[in-house]
This record gives sequence, C-alpha cells and structure tokens, in this order.
Amino acid sequence: MTQQNKSYKSAFIFLTTLFFLWGFITVFVDPLIPRLKEVFELTNFQSGLIQLSFFGAYFLLSIPTGFILSKIGYKKGIILGLIIMALGCILFYPAASSRIYIVFLLAVFVLASGMTVLQVAANPYVAALGSEEGASSRLNLSQAFNSLGTAIAPAVGAMLILSDDIKSSEEIKLLSTTAKEEYYNSEAAAIQSPFLGMAGFIFLLVLIFLFVRLPKILSGSAPKEGYLKVLKNKYLRLGAIGIFFYVGAEVAIGSYLVDYFIDMQLFDAIKNNEFMKNISEGILREDLSKIDNKAIVGAFVTFYWSGAMVGRFIGAYLTKVLKPAKVLSAFAIGALLMVTLSMSTTGFIAMWSILTVGLFNSIMFPTIFTLAIDGLDDLKPQASGILCTMIVGGAIIPPLYGKLTDDFGFKLALVLVILCYGYIFFYGRLSNKKA
Repeated sequence: MTQQNKSYKSAFIFLTTLFFLWGFITVFVDPLIPRLKEVFELTNFQSGLIQLSFFGAYFLLSIPTGFILSKIGYKKGIILGLIIMALGCILFYPAASSRIYIVFLLAVFVLASGMTVLQVAANPYVAALGSEEGASSRLNLSQAFNSLGTAIAPAVGAMLILSDDIKSSEEIKLLSTTAKEEYYNSEAAAIQSPFLGMAGFIFLLVLIFLFVRLPKILSGSAPKEGYLKVLKNKYLRLGAIGIFFYVGAEVAIGSYLVDYFIDMQLFDAIKNNEFMKNISEGILREDLSKIDNKAIVGAFVTFYWSGAMVGRFIGAYLTKVLKPAKVLSAFAIGALLMVTLSMSTTGFIAMWSILTVGLFNSIMFPTIFTLAIDGLDDLKPQASGILCTMIVGGAIIPPLYGKLTDDFGFKLALVLVILCYGYIFFYGRLSNKKA
C-alpha cells in the first residue's frame, strides 16, 4: 500500500465518524416534532416548521459554504462545521427552559447550519479520496455509517424525548404552582440533557480534527466563475433537483411516521400482538403499559432508518459491480411500490411497507451526488454547494406533506411522495444513458 493510499484510508475512517454523527442528529431531531406538537398544541403543518428550520439552513448556506471551502480547504471547513453544530446543541438548553417555540426553531437552524458546512465539505471529499469509478461505492459506504446513526437515533429519541406524557394547556392550569414548576423542569430536562451530551461529544471531535492530518485534495484556488461553469452541466442541474425530491420524500416519511401510525391506531394493534409487542418492548426496554402511545409506535421508526443502513452497505457493493445509475433506477422503483402498497392497505401491512421504503432510500443520496459531480474536479466544492442547497427539499416537502395530511389524510398525502420517487427514477434512467 502506497503512502498516499494509507493517507486516504486514514482520512476515510475519520470522516466516516462525521457521517455517523450527522446521521444521528438529523433523525434525533424528528422526535421533537410529535413532542413539540403536543407541548405547543400545533397542527401537522405548524410542527413541520421544525424541518423547515432544519433544512432551510442548507438552502441559505450551502452555496456560500462551497465558496468558503474553495478558499480554506476541507479540513478547516469540517472544524468550522463542528463548532457551529456544538453551539446549536447548546442553544436547546435555553429553548427548553423558556418554552418558546421560536427559540426551538432558532436552535434547530443553528445546529443545521453547522451540519450544512460539514456536509458540503465531507461528501465531495470522500468522493475524491480515490478514483472517479469508485466514488459512488465509497460514498455509499460512508453513508452506510451515516445510516447507522439514523438507525440508532429513533430508539434513543423515543426513550429520551417521547416516553413521558405531555400535558395539555388545560391540564397544566389545574396544577398547583409547585407541581407546575416540577412539570416544566422535567419537561425541559428531557430535551436539554441529550443535546448537551451531544455538544460535549462534538467538541471532542473538534479537538481530534485539530490534530488529525488530512490529505490536501483541492488545488487551493477557486476557479473563476465556478458556479456559472458548474451550472452549465446538465447532469449537475438535474441531479440537484433529484437531491431536492429525495431528501424531501425521505424526511416527509420519517418525520410523520409516528403520527401516521397513531392515525392508524397501531399502538393498540401492537399491544395486542405478542410478536410486535416484544419488538417494541425490546427496543424501548420498558413495559408498554407504562409508556406513551407515541413511544410504542415510535420505536418502529428504527426500522425505517436501519433499512437505509443495510441498503447502503449493499449499495456500496452493487454500485461497485453495476452501473450506479441502474442501481438508482431499481431502488426508485422499489420505493414507489412500497409507498403504493402502504397507501392501499391498513394495519401491519401498511406499517411494514412504509418502513421498507427506508431500504430503497438508502443509495439515493450518495448515488445521485456522485453521478452529478462526476468529472467536475476542482469545481466539486461549488457543485457540492449547489447539491447541498437542494437538501432544502427537506424543508419544503415535509410541511407541504403535513398540510396535505391535515386536509386529506395520510393515505392521499402519500401521492406527493410518489411524485418525488418518480423523478428519481427518471434521473437514474437519464444518467444511465450518459454512462
């Protein structure tokens, strides 16, 4: 193994820890939606503003980050992103204490701002750590560890954020002053403790990356009119739209799974089915009679995100031996079939089919990303900035999906998700013709 290959391998390992981190945090934010929905008595649309704040950061900051990275390099960009993320986690402390919804939205936005910098830096960096042909396979492998974080987060979130009962405003009025104070303190602690713990872990990563040597890949000078040049690339433009629809569909499903399952009253079915009951109790480590219905169904969200993890390990192999564009098209068809099945059924069939969509989501982001930046060389920071900007799909589609569920119900609202996967299938077919 050459010195360069050793350097690339070490860098890949360190970067993979970052993929795990932002995967965990991205999904850990999801349990805030049903919790804050109850705390502030919100509609599905209003609670979807959490995702608007989270993914709106990608829209506002990705392109400026791409420009900054072309000046300061990937390593400094990674450290900057981590510091901003830690500050965002710390902001959850005053947000929970103040019990003001807009302060929560601000904390979510700052946290996502750091993750934006991290993603714009890390995705193209991993893709560049070797040959162009192996870029999709490498990014799928890194994203598999990202999915490991997303697989663990729902169970942790269900235990820490969703397991206690939330009182309505009318119930709170009936409490004595002392009881009300105790309730507010316990409610705040349920959010403050996990986010402060994550802040400490992130600061530890900052210290590690200050001393880690990462190979320098960029030439050090930003090409003139970089964004104008990169936007002339047809596959980059269409790939950016693909990222928009993929993230939007994945987040819309993941964000409302708990509410979707509650709407189908699956908590009673789970309690009355020995097999399903054992699964939920095994994940939550608690007797179902002692915990809230949200946590009972929320435990199963783990399967949605763990499916993405399994799929990415499989995808790392498939995109190595098959054309990545063909793999992308096949997985898009799988997602379409599973969403359609969930729409047209009820009970556990509807539940498991929508959870299986996570498996087919798995390879979409890394494969679309690498197909879109293929051959762009020193323009990759700018290309990454554009692609990560379109992660804003996670800010726009979930609230729109939430609005549709308010007006037409969960089943009919899934038509929006079907349209998203339809476009991804189209992009896969188009990219296959290019290859």
